[in-house]
Amino acid sequence: MANIKKGKVKMVEGLQLIGVSDTGHAVVIDQNKDVGGLSQASQPMEFLLISLASCTAMDVISIMKKKRQDLRGFEVEFEGERAEKHPMVYTKIKLKYIFRGKSLSKEAAERSIFLSQNKYCPVTAMLSKAVSIDAEYEIIEED
Repeated sequence: MANIKKGKVKMVEGLQLIGVSDTGHAVVIDQNKDVGGLSQASQPMEFLLISLASCTAMDVISIMKKKRQDLRGFEVEFEGERAEKHPMVYTKIKLKYIFRGKSLSKEAAERSIFLSQNKYCPVTAMLSKAVSIDAEYEIIEED
């Protein structure tokens, strides 16, 4: 049986939209004022990067916990480079995984990132077919 997701986006004002998925959660999507938006929310291409970073972050956090790592904080910074001509797709994406914790294993961090990027994260799987996704990481020791 297919896993089908449904939802809709609805105009609020100008190019500002409200998107709702079948889970019932809503998100505001917008554009800059100079192109008809209200400049009050993230733009669609920003959401694409946020989706990528949050998908891989959830994987990495889960894997690190399964590996019994003392993970006390975690974030993924992202940077997307876009083409200059329309449709102005991303041509390169960089992710930086930042781990905070006590005595975190370098091997566990590397393996968690690898598994997310190569096995678990569907957003990475889709985007990597179209764009280069580079990753680096940093481990910050905390008491």
